[in-house]
Order: sequence, then structure tokens, then C-alpha cells
Amino acid sequence: MKRRSLLAGAAAAGLARPALGGGTSTLRFVPQSALGSLDPVWTSAMTTRNVGFMIYDVLFGRDEHMNPKPQMLEGYNVEDDGKRWVMTLRPNQWFHDGEKVLARDCVASLKRWMQRDPGGATLMARLDAIEAVDDRTFVLRLKKPFPPLPTLLSKFQTAAIMVPQRIADATDPFKQMAETVGSGPFRFLANEYVIGSHAAMVPFEKYVPRDEPASFTSGGHKVMVDRVEWKMIPDAATAANALITGEVDWLEMPIPDLLPMLKKAPNVVLGRLDDYGFISQLRPNHLNAPTSNVLFRRALLAAIDQREVMEGMMGGDPDSTVVPQGYLNTGKKTVDLAGIEAVTTRKSIDAVKAMLAESGYKGEKIVLLHTSDQPFYNAATQVVADTLIRVGVNIDDQVMDFGTLLQRRASKNPLDKGGWSLFVSVTPVPEYKDPLLGSLLRGNGKDAWIGWPENPRIETAYNTWLDSTDEAEKTRLEREIQLAAFDAVPFIPLGRYMPRVAWSKSLTAPLKGPAPVFWNVRKG
Repeated sequence: MKRRSLLAGAAAAGLARPALGGGTSTLRFVPQSALGSLDPVWTSAMTTRNVGFMIYDVLFGRDEHMNPKPQMLEGYNVEDDGKRWVMTLRPNQWFHDGEKVLARDCVASLKRWMQRDPGGATLMARLDAIEAVDDRTFVLRLKKPFPPLPTLLSKFQTAAIMVPQRIADATDPFKQMAETVGSGPFRFLANEYVIGSHAAMVPFEKYVPRDEPASFTSGGHKVMVDRVEWKMIPDAATAANALITGEVDWLEMPIPDLLPMLKKAPNVVLGRLDDYGFISQLRPNHLNAPTSNVLFRRALLAAIDQREVMEGMMGGDPDSTVVPQGYLNTGKKTVDLAGIEAVTTRKSIDAVKAMLAESGYKGEKIVLLHTSDQPFYNAATQVVADTLIRVGVNIDDQVMDFGTLLQRRASKNPLDKGGWSLFVSVTPVPEYKDPLLGSLLRGNGKDAWIGWPENPRIETAYNTWLDSTDEAEKTRLEREIQLAAFDAVPFIPLGRYMPRVAWSKSLTAPLKGPAPVFWNVRKG
């Protein structure tokens, strides 16, 4: 399927030391898809994550090389042979409602996050207690040492954001927060928010940046503009023209077909802020038949041609794709290429049909959730749908906006009651450099990410990896997890892509990293 056919028709408080760095302007940003939620714990949607880093703060940030750094923390001590972590907050931190950030807020926020995030569930299983000692100090007492705790708490998909205790305690982790109150460098203007259309943030006057230079989500977050507006423009060509004419300042992900036009524009810069990229993936529902059947999932894996999917998504920018792509990106060939023949050895349509028949598939309906307003997801989903129809899968292609998909994919209902079978999503490559943060690889059933796979083989290897201190043994276990994933198919890897970013020459270059960040960017 050609990319051109895919894209047809779709072309609050008193003053302290201010975070404002002297800017006198409004930065207008066009995200990759509509902003449908403001709770980065409730959803892993990238638009929610990105706006979340503006509004909320985290205990540990990450620099552009993916190293964890204390952010809200002044420091921490590890005691009792690695089983006691004493965390001390920086002074002079405030929530947007005017209340001071206290240790008990962090305890409540972590408890909510641990119930929602698979990595948080891992921490919770190893946790003896978490408690506030005083206003600036809290302690995590563990059952066994857990050296990668800073890395876990610095993850950016699903981020462990800090919110007031009153909100964290009152909000079910599986429901969205009713208030948007963080302690980050930007304050959200709730009265201006139009879901799917417009959002605005202004500098938070009481935010005190760290002294270190900013690098991705770590360091000193200095706001250099008076206001940031998110403009949701669903048509990619309209968004590109708005950048060229100066109506907006920054496009998060212009589609590849428009890159030549943007490259010719004298006032536009094209660059790649994210050198890591994303793993595009097809996520099956492991609760509903027939996608609950591993033989059926293996047939789907065999049907998909990663090159075809990447051509559909990034045809105008072939240098921005990597295939073949497995489940991990460790940089070790013995791991990353283990079992890769499952995607490099192409099977004929008849061979895939035989695999489907062997699985017991008899033409039952497959509900494919199809995001229409995110161009990259849309293109990948169209290729997937076309491929599966060709091998005889009965696809119910349900087209919807991304906000609706976020609601639907959380459902565990059967197909005849609003449930689902498959959807396309992505995962950031840095989260898959080892198994620690690879949420979609986990096989921990009800505690797993959406899709809820259960696989004891993967979980045994994962937990053994967490406890191992021997690098050779860890590499062996990473290889075991990759092979187990190709066997169990928790998701179907569709390839890796690194999209370009476009911004106005009136902006200083945004910071590099796997997500757009709005501090240390000046306009004019």
C-alpha cells in the first residue's frame, strides 16, 4: 500500500524568584494529536505526557542522554544495604493552588502512580513502606535492594508526577483527576481549555528553577515566554501552512510528505530533536478471543511486513525508519536480533492463512480501533487493516479520534459490549534499552499495561533480571525476554521511526529529547 493513498484527504500565587526569563511573547505549538486528557497517570498518551511535563514536576528528571537526575529532590541517601531510600525535597516548592509542596504529597502521588503503572507495580511489590518523616523528607523502605529506583522514577511514559495529597488520595488511579494542579514551571489555564482544540499555559510565578543547566526533563527549567498555546490543527497541510505564514511557531510532528515544502520555507527550521525514536506497535487484547489465542497472534506477527508499515508512515522520509525491529533496543546484537527471523522471514499469504486455520480462527470479527486524527497512527493502522484483510481476517475497522480511542482501549468488555481486539500505538525507544521500563513487554496480567497479557516465562526472567548484579547474566536474561516475547507476542512490533520537528526561526532551538519541552526556549 502506498503512502500517498493512505494520506489522501487528510492532507495563582504571590511572587518568589520568577521562572520567567524575560520573554514578552506567546509560543504557539501544534501537537501531534488532540489533547484529550490532562492526567499523565491515567493515560500514557504522548500529548498528555508532554503537557504534563509543563504542568507537573517529578522527583527525578532525565537528561538528553537518558541519565536520571534529582529534580524536585535536593538529594537522597541509600541506607540499610540498599533497602532504605531517604528522599529530601528542595526547599521553596509550591503547587499552583498556592499550597507548599510537602513530603506527604509525594507519598500520596507515588501510591497512586504505583497502582497504575506496570513499573510502579514492580516497585510496590518490593516496597515494605513509604512514609513522610517531616515536611521535606520521606522514606521508602524496601524488602530487597532496588538500585534502578532513580531510573524508574524518572520514566516519562507513564511519568510519576507529583500532585497535592488531597487530589492524589481522592482520585482513583483508573479515573482522571478532576483538577489540574501541579508544581511545574507552567500553570494551566483551565478557563481557556477547549478539549481537542485549544489549551494555554503561563509561567508559574512561584516556580524556582534548579541551578544546573537544563537537559531534557532535568536541570533548570527557565520559562522564556509569557505564554504557550497549544493549537490542535487536525489537517497536516493546514498546520504546515500555519507555520510557514507565522500563525504558529512549532509543529511537533509534520508528516513526511510535507517536509520538502517546509524545507523551502525561509522562516522554518527542520530538525530531529529525538535521536531515539519510537517503536510502532500493534497491541492485541489478551482477554478477548481470538487475539487471546497465542497461535492467532503469531499468525498476525507473520502477516505484518515492517517495511510496508514504515513506508506507509514515513514514505516521504525513508532515512527516519529502522527495520527490522524486535522487542528490545539494548544495543547488544545478541539480544536485539534474537528471534528476529520472525519478522525478517516473509511468509506467503497462503502460509499465513494456514497459520490462522491452525489457530482455530473461523472468520470471527476483529475490532480494530483506528485513530484518524494522528497521521502516523492513522497510516500504520491503514496498512495493518489492508494486510489483515488480505490474509482473511474479518476486520471491523472502527475509525475514531484519539481521545475516543483512549477511552475505548481501557475497556475490558467483550467485543459485543464495546470491547476491542487491536490498536496501533507507539513506545519510546529509551524505555526499551533494557527490560526495566518496558511496560508493554510485561506479562503480569491484571497489572500489565492495556491489553493485559499474562506470561510467567517473561515475568520470571524479568524479576530475575531485576535482582541480578552480573552483567553477563543480565544480557542472557534480556535475550530470554526477547525470545519469550517473540513466542508469546505481547504486541506486534511494526518498526522504528524518528520523526522530524519543524519550528520557526523566531525560536531558539528547543532542547533535545524524546518529548518536546518548553523551558529554555525563547521567541524573538
